[in-house]
Amino acid sequence: MRFTKPITDIIRARTSVRTYAGTPIDPADEALLRDFLSSGPAGPFGTKSRFELITAGSGDADALKGLGTYGAISRPAGFIAGAVENGGRDLEDFGYIMETVILLATDLGLGTCWLGGSFRQSRFAAAVRVGDRESIPAVVSLGNPAAKRRLVENLMRRSAKADTRMPWEPLFFLGAFDRPLSRHEAGEYAEPLEMVRLGPSASNKQPWRVVKDPEGAVLHFYLQRTKGYDRSRRRLFRMADLQRVDIGIAMCHFALTAEELGLAGAWATADPRLVPLPPDTEYVVSWRA
Repeated sequence: MRFTKPITDIIRARTSVRTYAGTPIDPADEALLRDFLSSGPAGPFGTKSRFELITAGSGDADALKGLGTYGAISRPAGFIAGAVENGGRDLEDFGYIMETVILLATDLGLGTCWLGGSFRQSRFAAAVRVGDRESIPAVVSLGNPAAKRRLVENLMRRSAKADTRMPWEPLFFLGAFDRPLSRHEAGEYAEPLEMVRLGPSASNKQPWRVVKDPEGAVLHFYLQRTKGYDRSRRRLFRMADLQRVDIGIAMCHFALTAEELGLAGAWATADPRLVPLPPDTEYVVSWRA
């Protein structure tokens, strides 16, 4: 993956766009996106997945009914949908790859917006030919941003506090969850962690937590679930566990920033078995230099 601008600038520039100009994507930009999607990008856990760029059409309204964000999506040029094979870390891989695509689109000057929901019976499922052992956890709207946001979009952003992020103290820790990690203690990993902090998440809940090993360059990533969040919708409408998708987004931001800074490392399962863990917190993966 090659970007034309520093990845930290792209992450800072990315924002959810729900109001589009209704104009087609530049053919050269569309070709770049399609080339990347057709290359079969892989997430860190190796789950099989397929992604398609779908031109906006008349069936979009039906495909997006029931989503809280549907009424705020206006005149996109298209959507990106992906089918991921069901497995142990399928949703984390999905979030990782889709966020990489979003950052590529942002680098091209395009607007995007994550849309979580149940898409198995939609035209998106037909477009990616979703199989019996696959799911579509989310789709992403895509297009040239409109010159001005509509009132409904501004209200949604204000309600979700979309332009705010948690500070470092409740997100990053040194050795255990009772000791916040300072930027000084983070050292060369301060910038990758800052890019994690700035990542998008479902309803802006920011469920990622990272514990740095005080003895070496190892960072353990955890999911701290928002109590009661989305459980009823997941049960009733068979929606994906979007907070696991959020962890994939965080991993994507961390890995791309570390790579750009020349920080060698790889993802591995290395659970430090910290005790006690905060409520509703589970280990996911570790970054080891």
